[in-house]
Amino acid sequence: MAGPAPTGDALAGYLRAQATEFLRALRLHRETGSGANGAEGSVDAARALRRSARRISASLHTFQSLLDTDWCEGMRPELAWVSGTLAMEHAYTARLERLLSALHRLSGSTALPGPPAGAAAGARADGAAGKHADSAAGSRAAGAAPVPQRAAPRDAGLRTPPTSAPERGNLTVGAAKAGALLDRQLTLARTRAHSTALQALGSSRFHAIADKVAVLASEVPLTRSAATTDLRPLAAAAKDRLKDAVTALPLVTAGHPYNAAALIHGLSPDTVPHPQDAPWHQVRLLLRLHRYAREAVRGEPDGTSVVDLRLLSAGQALNRHRDASEAAAAAAQAARTPRIAPATAYALGVLHADQRHEVEAARFAFQQAWQKEAEAVSTR
Repeated sequence: MAGPAPTGDALAGYLRAQATEFLRALRLHRETGSGANGAEGSVDAARALRRSARRISASLHTFQSLLDTDWCEGMRPELAWVSGTLAMEHAYTARLERLLSALHRLSGSTALPGPPAGAAAGARADGAAGKHADSAAGSRAAGAAPVPQRAAPRDAGLRTPPTSAPERGNLTVGAAKAGALLDRQLTLARTRAHSTALQALGSSRFHAIADKVAVLASEVPLTRSAATTDLRPLAAAAKDRLKDAVTALPLVTAGHPYNAAALIHGLSPDTVPHPQDAPWHQVRLLLRLHRYAREAVRGEPDGTSVVDLRLLSAGQALNRHRDASEAAAAAAQAARTPRIAPATAYALGVLHADQRHEVEAARFAFQQAWQKEAEAVSTR
């Protein structure tokens, strides 16, 4: 890197900037308020709060040797609590939208769900249509007269095209009822997460964190040696930890798209997270630490350089991996609901398999992005 070596002064400037962003986002959140569904400005403010909290926490982790140890150990878990608490509502919203979109795609419908705010209403309409279709299916099984063809349009958006085979009818009913079930479960979880976030933002614990961040915006507790210590070796150590974690991944397997390895243990009765996912989630966190360390060294956010774009692409692939993994877990959890219809359980099983294949696709995308970065490093 050209120019003087970045030292603790550069780190202090980066931390002050992130603390200022945190306070600005907090002020915006208080000004916009937060209703039951969350105003757009409030959602943006919460996202900005999470973003700055992550960067401060990551910097305290990577450059802890240049900062007051007790202060770092007290701040890091609190910032992680803020970021994690504020992320839950968005996570449930995105998960519901992802699963409903997948149900529409898998059922062959051209009508896709609307934005997150309308997803719940669409799923409720699907659930009502599913009840009607289930009733009709039960009548046919009992020997009653067939349901007239004109009743088909009442299936709200999940019906199969007119040219589809009649056997697709059961899947359509299952998809509609599966969507309604997922809507109920994830909407409830999202509402609870929203209430938890509001309580957290009004708690004395959060006010104590905000006060510490306000102090950080003007005074960074650096050690005496920080002013003459180069940041680059510490940033390089973060990169090395990432490389070691990536090396431990089965990238040879991930180099083949849709190899179905993510379906292993798919029928296990164990409800713990998928055993293959944890190392990939860890790589995602280490990649984030590496990106934020690069930001601190340069004193600016990710740019448009080739390296920045490759790291961004790799990070996006790992984000998709996490989202698909959690969506698959939500589908599996819904399938464990007692006394659901076989068609509903089948649709949820298809949905679970689809999301696990999305996990494989994300692993393949990460492998491709990381391979390009490794080849670029080797030629420098």
